[in-house]
Amino acid sequence: MFLHNFKYELLSGMRVKEVVIWLIIFPIALGTCFKVAFSSVYENTMVFETINVAVVEDTDEFSAQMFRKVIGDVKMEDEPMFKAKYTTKEKALKLLEDDKVSAVIFEGDPFEGSGFKMTTASNGLRATIVQSFLDQYSHNAELLLTAVSDSGSGSYEDIMSTLSAEVNSVAKKQMTHGNTDMYVQYFYNLLAMVALYGSLSGLHIAIGGQANLSALGARRNVSPTPKLIQITASLCATFVQEALCTVIAVTYTRFVLGIDYGDRLGFVYLAAFIGGCLGVSLGFMVGSIGRMGMAAKNAICNAVSLGLCFFSGLMDGGMKAKVELSAPWFNRVNPAALISDSVYCLNVYEDMSRYWEKIVSMIVITVILTLLGFVMTRRRRYASL
Repeated sequence: MFLHNFKYELLSGMRVKEVVIWLIIFPIALGTCFKVAFSSVYENTMVFETINVAVVEDTDEFSAQMFRKVIGDVKMEDEPMFKAKYTTKEKALKLLEDDKVSAVIFEGDPFEGSGFKMTTASNGLRATIVQSFLDQYSHNAELLLTAVSDSGSGSYEDIMSTLSAEVNSVAKKQMTHGNTDMYVQYFYNLLAMVALYGSLSGLHIAIGGQANLSALGARRNVSPTPKLIQITASLCATFVQEALCTVIAVTYTRFVLGIDYGDRLGFVYLAAFIGGCLGVSLGFMVGSIGRMGMAAKNAICNAVSLGLCFFSGLMDGGMKAKVELSAPWFNRVNPAALISDSVYCLNVYEDMSRYWEKIVSMIVITVILTLLGFVMTRRRRYASL
């Protein structure tokens, strides 16, 4: 009897239009939009690339050689910070106009009191880096000139060595081997949305078991099959259905869109599946409350799911941090935050303890919501059908 109910609940569940649209088609479409919107933002704003500059020299040989030495030695993230082309003013401006360099540096002599000048086509990140480098170089050169003049000692090689060392004073330390793209959190929250939209499937279970809300519920309540077996079979079938939807979402974002979830993809599938079970139990519990019809309860499930995803950062990437500052307890019980955080922990932390903490929290919430749904459903009696 259990297998019979399980089989037909699984078949009928996949025919529900809301399931196909909101758990399969919509996440694929939204994930594709995210990929188009964020694909180049991280690379253009966060990942460092060597900056092409043109240098117009108008100083004595000592200053020119020193500047060439320093600008060639400066590195960031083990990559040369600048690739300099030394040319005339006219050719340098032409290179800038053709967008072959990010800035033109008109070399001054800090030892003679003349500073550097810079020309750029736009005020962006690269222009800011170039200007910061020139300001630091000029400042250090003046300090060293003063120190050498006061002490009466020092050499050309010492000055260049000191200037290079000053500019390279910041060392990079790798804190994590995971994906540091800040925009990947939107895809974590996309998985959370797919999981919580499983509440629509859980809602159909509850509505389908109530004789006063659906014809299917009336037939089930007069059947000889115990209600416990009916509901359990329906829940298990819906869990399998939700697992299929989360597998599609993770697989599509990982292998089609190319989202980097780290090297522990199996645990990403596990987190998404457990989150999906949580979503189903949420819908089952909501559907078991009161005598409201399908439309009203459907609206409640949508509002709750979207609200939880909003506070987790699906619409505003910084929302979860804001919640953490004002109400940190909410992030510990928000199912969407738990799901996205579990995937985040996998990708960032080597230690799995944080991941398992999120998983256990989701399992506990799933059990509580399911039990509440069972209690409210089994206590319902009908005078006539």
